[in-house]
Amino acid sequence: MTQSTPLLIYGANGYTGRLIVREAVACGLRPVLSGRDAVALDVLSREHGLESRPVGLADPRALDAALAGMRVVLHCAGPFAHTVRPMVEACLRTHVHYCDITGEIGVFEALAAMSAAATAARITLLPGVGFDVVPSDCLALHLHKRLPSATRLTLAFDGGTGLSRGTATTMIENVGRGGAVRRNGRISKVPAAWKERDVDFGDRVRHCVTLPWGDVSTAFHSTGIPDIEVYAAMPRAAARSLKMARYLGWILATGPLQALLKRKIRSRPAGPSDVQRRKAEALLWGEVANAAGERVSATLRTPDGYTLTALTAIRAATRLLSGDVRHGFCTPSMAFGADFILEIRGVDRREGAAVVDVEQHN
Repeated sequence: MTQSTPLLIYGANGYTGRLIVREAVACGLRPVLSGRDAVALDVLSREHGLESRPVGLADPRALDAALAGMRVVLHCAGPFAHTVRPMVEACLRTHVHYCDITGEIGVFEALAAMSAAATAARITLLPGVGFDVVPSDCLALHLHKRLPSATRLTLAFDGGTGLSRGTATTMIENVGRGGAVRRNGRISKVPAAWKERDVDFGDRVRHCVTLPWGDVSTAFHSTGIPDIEVYAAMPRAAARSLKMARYLGWILATGPLQALLKRKIRSRPAGPSDVQRRKAEALLWGEVANAAGERVSATLRTPDGYTLTALTAIRAATRLLSGDVRHGFCTPSMAFGADFILEIRGVDRREGAAVVDVEQHN
């Protein structure tokens, strides 16, 4: 067995973790695979000829031992609200750079609050190196550069191939928590599907509703824009169903129903097939506006979200391995710039025209 790359992929045997391992090997890396399922890890490591270090997150000493000799951890085991703290604390103790594929607002904010500790330990905390939030975060910073005086950011996304078990589990755990936007620099809770609007993604107009997407947190750290809303495209009937969560979410959040829903998730396929992912793509739209009524917009077309996550996660981990990244908390665009997303094959960015909202001048 050839020498391993000092990159540990935790949660490597999950659906997205396996895609990331495949991409790492295709890029010539030899990561160390880790997670709590020793049997599944052994099968995966034998398949790729890689070292495995099975370990749970509840044993700090064992976790520190698993990180021995590593420079970067790529954390893929969610829901991250439950798994992020023990892994980050281990990275702080062992001076290993940390990145993950979360899209959870609370995780981004928690790691931002740990920035000083990371700087003192001379490591980088880089959450969200997957589909949520690399393309949208890069789009937000790109738009802010075009209009530095912007005070309002609106993002929207469409596309996908269905949910992996991990993503679905995270959504189920958050079903009763409603939505979130940023107002005057602060994250504010709002009802589920709080606002609806039609968005022109460049190919056609789609109906969208607000969702608590990770950029409600990250885009503020990346741009300083105080007012942020994020939308997802969905049929009007689906939007009406989402609104029902305002009244039924508390029932879905109860222990027995959570257990039932998670059992149903575990009975489903692990995630979209390779064929489904190859046929799919994602679209993102963003717009910034300032107090004078000036607006600029742009769109992104990317591969399917799971495919993109594997591509961006390994590209980010490789950059961390090189050591050319600032210490402390970073968003993807803070770490690598607004054009980082354009380094990924299959990504296309289109500029929208700059507009002055005449009504605001009357």
